[in-house]
Formats: sequence, C-alpha cells, structure tokens
Amino acid sequence: MDSSFRHLPSVDRLISDQRMQRLEEEYSHHFVLQIVRQHLEEVRLHIAQGEPAPSFDQLVESICERLDSLAEPSLRPVINATGVLLHTNLGRAPLSQEAVVAMERSAKGYTNLEIDMDSGKRGSRQVHIQSLLCQLTGAEAALVVNNNASAVLLALSALAKGKEVIVSRGQAVEIGGGFRIPSVMRQSGAKLVEVGTTNRTYLSDYEEAVTPRTAALLRVHSSNFRVVGFAQSVAIEELTQLGERYGLPVLDDLGSGCLLDTGRFGLDPEPMVQQSIATGVGLAMFSADKLLGGPQAGIMVGQGPLVAKLQRHPLARAVRIDKIRLAGLAVTLIHYLKGEADTKIPVWRMLSMPLEEIEERAQKWCHFLGGAASIVGGDSVVGGGSLPGGTLPTRLVAIRGRGKVKELADKLRRESPMVIGRTENNLLLLDPRTVLPEEEGALLTRLRNILSH
Repeated sequence: MDSSFRHLPSVDRLISDQRMQRLEEEYSHHFVLQIVRQHLEEVRLHIAQGEPAPSFDQLVESICERLDSLAEPSLRPVINATGVLLHTNLGRAPLSQEAVVAMERSAKGYTNLEIDMDSGKRGSRQVHIQSLLCQLTGAEAALVVNNNASAVLLALSALAKGKEVIVSRGQAVEIGGGFRIPSVMRQSGAKLVEVGTTNRTYLSDYEEAVTPRTAALLRVHSSNFRVVGFAQSVAIEELTQLGERYGLPVLDDLGSGCLLDTGRFGLDPEPMVQQSIATGVGLAMFSADKLLGGPQAGIMVGQGPLVAKLQRHPLARAVRIDKIRLAGLAVTLIHYLKGEADTKIPVWRMLSMPLEEIEERAQKWCHFLGGAASIVGGDSVVGGGSLPGGTLPTRLVAIRGRGKVKELADKLRRESPMVIGRTENNLLLLDPRTVLPEEEGALLTRLRNILSH
C-alpha cells in the first residue's frame, strides 16, 4: 500500500503535462490546481481502501474529464416522448415560441421592470401582469410570485398568522417533493383546524369549527389524486356563502391553474380560476407552469383588500417573480386574451391534437425507421399534478429491443439529443403527442442511427 502511495505523481508534475497545459489556457490556474489536488486526495482515499493506484495517463485523463464536465452545463434540452404532457421531472409545460422570444428579449438587457416611464419614478413589477390576470379571471386584483407553494405560504402568513384556518381533513394533502399543507400551515404561523373525515366532509363540519380565532376557510383542490366511491365534499359555492355569513375569506388553492374548459378535449372537468372567482372566493392561488402552460410562477387573484395586504407583507419580496419569467407569463396570458391558447401554447396543442394527426405522425416515424418500428394503441397522460387519472387515447411507436430495450432506452437518454420514452413488455414506446414538431427530425435521425448499429 505504501508503494502505491509513493507512485502517485506530484501536483507539479501533473500540471506540467501537455494535456493539462491546454486546460490552463482555458481555465484559471487556481481552478485547475484546486481540481488536481481534490482528485489526488480522492485517489489516496481509494488506495487506502485497497484499490490499485491509477497510472499517470489515467490520472491526467480523469482530471481532464472532470474539468470538462464541470464546465459543461448539466441542464440540457430533452425530447419528451413519454406521453406525459406536464412531466414534472422534465420541467413541466414547454412554452410558446412567442413566450420564449419575450423571455430572451428580457434577459438580453435592461427592461422597464420597476420604473414608471411617465414619471421616471420607481414602480411595481406587478403592473405588467395585473390587468391581464384581472381581465381573464374577473378578479379585482392580482399578485404573482415565484411558485404556487410560495403563494400559499404568503397568503397564510399575511392573512392568518397566529390564527386558525379551517380545512377538510381530506384536503390536508401532500403534493410532489414532500410539500404538505399541514407543514406549510405551521411554517406560516397559522393553526390548522381539520374538519370532517378523509372521505366525507359536510358544510356543518366547517360551521361547527368556526370560532373568534378563525381567520379563513381553505379549499385545497386534490389535483394529483382522486377520492371516489363513498365520498362527500363541500362545493366552493357553499363554502363562500358560509364565509360571507361569518365574515371570513375563502382561500382557494386550485393548483393547476386551468383557464380553459378541459371537457372540450374529452377530459374530466378541472376547476377553472374564473369559476372560483365568480363564486366569491377571497383569494384563488394556482401554478403558472401546469395547465396554464407558462413559466414557473405562483399566481394569486381575488379581492383587492386581501391582495393589497399580501403585497405589503415582507415575505412578498422574498418570493417575488423575476423579470424573465414575468415576460414569458405576460405573453402566455395574452394568448388566452386573444383566444389562441389552444393553437399557440404547446400543452393545449397537445391536449387538442386529433387522434388522426397522431396516427399520421406515427406512420411517418415507422416509415422512416423501417421494419424496426410498429404502431400500437395507448394513452397519453396529463401529469404534473393535474387531472389525476385523466388520459387521452394516442398511438405509440413501438420498437422491439430483442432483449435490449433497457440498453436502447439508456443510449437515447444519455447522448445528445437526449430522448426519454417509456418501456413496457420488452418494447420501447414513443408517443408523438408530446414530441414538438421541431424535434421530430433530431429524434428520428438519432433513433435510426442507434438502431442501425
């Protein structure tokens, strides 16, 4: 073991190698030196555990690879052929071309983010979005933050800290990433008062729980699961009527941020923001990157005095939205205003794509790939914590891997352009519904190259 340690080259000898000299031209000397020392320390630990010492060439090559991988951004584009439209692990909603252009324009230079161009004085970034949201939802006022979890936390902190908030036991939910309503409630300083049972809650349960310490009634839409069978819940209309009787605001966590009728596309109804506002809720909160089809953001719309109270809260600054996402969100909302959401916003284009069009694309893919592919029936899933159990019929391009389906899927996933499909019954399945038209060429070329080998 001592001999192995002695054979390790010095830092100076490694840095003087010609291959390392190339790296020093590209990166700072301090950075290269730091990586070399870190790598040598790790090699010593491996040797101490009984592993053989690497050769000089192996050391240099591994250090060069390490430096290059650190300098290469790890966040890269992925072609989503899974059939899951709002794939959380793949970044949820892809944006419209117009939204992408707006975000790029905002990122390139300065903007009028918080300046009143008439007076030359400081303004509010919310003015770029408020009127659009109010027009689309019918709300008196609006506020945008960095995501819906922040929106819920801000609302509870500003309106219910030190007081009680009543919620149905069946709605004290957990969404992805371990985000739990009870945990957020504790963080905000509000006290959770659960009523009813997991599967059945009545209006009388809420009413019996109201005390002088009650600050609000909370409805949480179970956007990523569904309770069926012996179940009972209170309609939002009944909840707002109860709130009016007791002078309590109703906070409505809608989750997916739906502005279009999903029934038009053969899916179960999803609560729409406009409907929530029309019933008289004090505040509706929802995500911008799910069914809304925009960049990540949390949107709050509702009664003017409540929104004003949120805007004045110190937490509002900590969770505010940045200029780039604000630009993309504004353009996304304009698509709805113009009545072009289902043709411009990718998630709605995918939802509304006729089965005949998917079949035609699948046939084209199979023709390009030759005898390696065939068409099978299947389902696309909305995903992203929206429309649980909601599926759309689709046509899948199936590739038999002759026992090597996992190897084929791994190759597609690991090399550029990265492609992710799904594997079932020794088949690699690719859903054209979630592949953007401009990605088709790269996907098919990549797939044919792999299959030819």
